[in-house]
Amino acid sequence: MHILLVEDDPILGETIEEFLKENNMSVRWIQDDREIEEIYDFNQFDVIVLDLMLKYRKGEEILKGLRAKGLEIPVLILTAKSSIRDKEVCFNLGADDYLTKPFDPRELLLRLKALSKRKHKEFNVQIGDVVIDIDNQMIFKNGQEIKLSRTAWDLLYLLIKNRGSIVPTERILGYVWGDKPVGDEIVRTYIKELRKILPKDAIETYKGRGYKLN
Repeated sequence: MHILLVEDDPILGETIEEFLKENNMSVRWIQDDREIEEIYDFNQFDVIVLDLMLKYRKGEEILKGLRAKGLEIPVLILTAKSSIRDKEVCFNLGADDYLTKPFDPRELLLRLKALSKRKHKEFNVQIGDVVIDIDNQMIFKNGQEIKLSRTAWDLLYLLIKNRGSIVPTERILGYVWGDKPVGDEIVRTYIKELRKILPKDAIETYKGRGYKLN
């Protein structure tokens, strides 16, 4: 899972980020809420965790803006505002869940997993003779299970989420490797791994741009 965390409290933000990473999630933490304007593709995230009381804008305004753009990414509100009125406003604006501070990080984790499953309750994806079980993270070719590395699976999942569209190399690097100092060559290596499994021409290369899953 790839989480966008919008939280201006440096201690709490760092704590949440570390906890989620320890539980195998990738996190982009935004402390300055103005940085949201720099995100060109919100669909790279599985869930957005949004504080309401931010430094420059209200979380309610950010939520309203996301829904006005037609974005359907699950949004979990994480805030100290606990009145039923505050909750009503956020749910009416399109929030999917609401958790008040203080909270148990384990509850946050459970809620994030539930929201992600709700979003990706798919499904099996079939590409030629390859069947991909999204929920169980398993791949079958001609009825036989194919083993795939965790990194290759993350790359495949990103391509599936965006099948039919070109996924920029920069976005792949951010989603799969996060802040690790790796380059384009490692993406090509794992694309080769996937091509050994998938039908011929299932993945198209767009030189200097990225890759597309047909």
